[in-house]
Amino acid sequence: MARFTGKKAKETPALNMGSMSDIIFMLLFFFMVITTMRESSLYVKIIPPQGSEVSKLEKKSLVSYINVGVPLPDQQKKYGTEPRVQLNDQISEVSDIITFVEIERNQRVEADRPYITTAIKADKEVRMGMISDIKQELRKAGALKIFYNASKGAKKSKR
Repeated sequence: MARFTGKKAKETPALNMGSMSDIIFMLLFFFMVITTMRESSLYVKIIPPQGSEVSKLEKKSLVSYINVGVPLPDQQKKYGTEPRVQLNDQISEVSDIITFVEIERNQRVEADRPYITTAIKADKEVRMGMISDIKQELRKAGALKIFYNASKGAKKSKR
């Protein structure tokens, strides 16, 4: 006959830490894949104007940005102190906007092209004449969806 021993004090088994490193590396790899880097550096100073009716964009991946403002101090020797247009990572002329719009369209999937929005990020001190020139060039390029960036201002009180 089999011999039975007395009941031993049952201990909880130790946690297996071998798979912990696998989980950590999997999470690290996941975050490295989904993180997007900043697409362009800002070379012009932008202090957005305040707006009373501010809304958010739905799909920011379908937005092309045109930055307008005075060049930063380290860029002023090269470009001067007058407001300039920045397209992607370079300061350009207003006449380059049509080419910029075409390049942005060609980088997108065919199905998304009708939904591309052009956002104008302009400094509050930029003259409206320059904004009008940019709008004319966008009209020539067929980019008719325009979004103006503004910061949320104080709401007007009703009397």
